Amino acid sequence: MLKTMELLYFREGRQNKNTAGYHYWEDWRWQLANTIKTVEEIEQILNITFDEKKKKILQLTLDKFPMTITPYYLSLVDSGDYENDPVFKQAFPDVRELEISPADMVDPLAEEHDSPAPGITHRYPDRVLFHVSNSCAMYCRHCTRKRKVGDKDFMPSYDAVQEGIKYIKQHKEVRDILLSGGDPFMLPDERLIDILDQISEIQHVEVMRIGTRTPVVLPFRITKELAEKLSKYDNLWINTHFNHPKELTTEAKTAIQRLVRAGIPVGNQSVLLADVNDCPRIMKKLVQKLVQFRIRPYYIYQCDLSEGLEHFRTCIGKGIEIMESLRGHTSGFAIPTYVIDAPGGGGKIPVMPNYLISWSTNKVILRNYEGVITTYEEPCNYEHTKCDLKCDRCNLHLKLDKRDNNQVIGIEKLLCDYDETITLKPAE
Repeated sequence: MLKTMELLYFREGRQNKNTAGYHYWEDWRWQLANTIKTVEEIEQILNITFDEKKKKILQLTLDKFPMTITPYYLSLVDSGDYENDPVFKQAFPDVRELEISPADMVDPLAEEHDSPAPGITHRYPDRVLFHVSNSCAMYCRHCTRKRKVGDKDFMPSYDAVQEGIKYIKQHKEVRDILLSGGDPFMLPDERLIDILDQISEIQHVEVMRIGTRTPVVLPFRITKELAEKLSKYDNLWINTHFNHPKELTTEAKTAIQRLVRAGIPVGNQSVLLADVNDCPRIMKKLVQKLVQFRIRPYYIYQCDLSEGLEHFRTCIGKGIEIMESLRGHTSGFAIPTYVIDAPGGGGKIPVMPNYLISWSTNKVILRNYEGVITTYEEPCNYEHTKCDLKCDRCNLHLKLDKRDNNQVIGIEKLLCDYDETITLKPAE
């Protein structure tokens, strides 16, 4: 149970910096040491009471999917309307998590299948996902990796990380590394920097990325010292995971400012969640506030088919409706891409409204966000430069070396000039 002093932080409000001992509140290690893991603590902090039947049901959920909430994130909950609060719904267990839909999968994205080395998921030709931590500051109820939540057996050892780095070194086609987990920022600074240093020494790696939710649920983790250490990498990008405007607090803004001022571009990946953000007005406010914080909206994900997420999933039509409410209605750079991460490891598939209505040999028929239908006239004499991969004889001024000439796959194989394939045949 939380002590009286800690309860005071919640009840007087986290903005009350005059409270004795407030500096503990901004210590990310204190936050982790005081994470909320029981229903009884929730009752105490929010000053609410669940009946015994409800508590027994909740415990069944916790037995399978544990709960960990930072005091900071829980302090965002409106205790007067907690059942409808978007923060509460993302953090607190729901018995519906035990309902397994026929479509649900343990590993919907086939990450284990596409793992050729410890911690590595290699799905796309030129980039890999590198799992370097299984620990999170908070267990999100909608996590696509619920199968690994709280499972210490999946914490990568030093040797396992070295095996992943060895794989990256051996595959020269890999130019982009995404550090993921869990949350890489749950590693000690020294361990994280050591991993980044080793990757940055690999000559063919051009981009390093980190996926983290700490700016949302534990913004104090982004210390001045961490931001300074990360500033030395001139090819580092960070993606975070805000789902609702309510999460964009003063504390979150401070964390983001430290990263941005360190020269690190920050993007955001939201998940479309029923009864949390499945509203065009909420999503528009979210992306507008993100860019105000200097965060680039990157993706809106359709909720994955992980076990126990059926109650979070919306229909695809809701996502299309949201995209219709963004394009033309707010700044273009504030509009993320709506994607479905295809079950079975098919990768991210963009989904959007139809703006291309029809076309002929010389005209394209388009419609805009208002419903205006217009035409675009094709050029009369356009002749494209046929590509034979002999860049040294090409009149376009970009001489590519041979390692850039990757083997083409999918639709690109049918479209390119230098491959004679005319039909795609499924392997299975």
